[in-house]
Amino acid sequence: MKADRVGVDIPVYDLSLIRDLWEGRVKKYKQRQKKEEERISKSALARVNQQWQYRIACRKLKSAEVTALQCYLDRSANSELHILHNDNNDNDSENKKFIFELNGDKWMKLPEDLQFMTYLKEWHIHGTKIREIPTYIEAFVDLRVLDVPKNGLTKLPVEIGKLISLRELNVNYNKLMSIPAELGECENLERLEMTANRNLAELPFELSNLKKLKHLDVAENQFATIPICVLRMESLKCLDISNNRLKDLPEDIDRLEALETLFLHKNNVRYVPMTMTNLVHLKMMVISADELYSIPSQLVDSPDIKLIRLYDNPINVPDEDMNMDAEAQDEHEKEFMKTYIETLQDRDTQPMYTTKVSLSCLL
Repeated sequence: MKADRVGVDIPVYDLSLIRDLWEGRVKKYKQRQKKEEERISKSALARVNQQWQYRIACRKLKSAEVTALQCYLDRSANSELHILHNDNNDNDSENKKFIFELNGDKWMKLPEDLQFMTYLKEWHIHGTKIREIPTYIEAFVDLRVLDVPKNGLTKLPVEIGKLISLRELNVNYNKLMSIPAELGECENLERLEMTANRNLAELPFELSNLKKLKHLDVAENQFATIPICVLRMESLKCLDISNNRLKDLPEDIDRLEALETLFLHKNNVRYVPMTMTNLVHLKMMVISADELYSIPSQLVDSPDIKLIRLYDNPINVPDEDMNMDAEAQDEHEKEFMKTYIETLQDRDTQPMYTTKVSLSCLL
């Protein structure tokens, strides 16, 4: 007897459908992978990781190794660029790793590596031929000091408003004609110096937001009056607006309730309003008296205020002084005023006549 053949049904599939299915999955996977790579490349994570790895590596390096790294970063053994320093004081050495310094007129532009060092806390750039601060400065959110005098800067980038940690800004002796309104967003700014930009004549109202500003220096510019925004700086203790084009002071100058020191000399101020007597914290006022015809007697008689009235006197000017460079003359005058005022600091207990000074000198 023959055994019956058992029938087995074998399913038949179209292999092309399976291939299309897997190829579709592979394509979608590659697309997701490409998007992820693009996202990572655009994010700051890689840069932050690189910076932290750099910091960790610097901590582990020996002195000689750090010096070698410094030379590499400088691209020159004679470079004046300083990013890493080493000395016997570990704390100082650690702090100086976050300070960038650049000096000398041989520099026409900033080193390219600087844009990646967003961990820096201070920039000190003096006497170069760099005309602009790069826009990538907005990434330096930890920057506390921006010290860039005597570089011939013609403008400040609006991105400076991103520096929320900025405490000090020095743009003395540049060629700025305006200040960006975005600077008012640097709400932690405490010291602002803009001496001798020559054509600077006004400040944006947005600087009124600088509620923590204590020291403002706008000397040697073209201001015809104290800007409105300055009168809104409620923490201001020292205002230097000397050597401008002031003729009068605003009646609401007593808004500056915290003001202690006011430099007005080398202006043509003729009248000091009575509201000045409301500044109860005022300790010193320096003013040119050549055209001054009215000043409150309370300021003159108060033993708590050092009132210094200067008289410009061009008679018998030595030839060498006449030929002195304008910038050098400005610095000479500031140094003279600083030295003179320092001699008055300890005179509070002296007789009244020593606190009231009419000084005739060449300024």
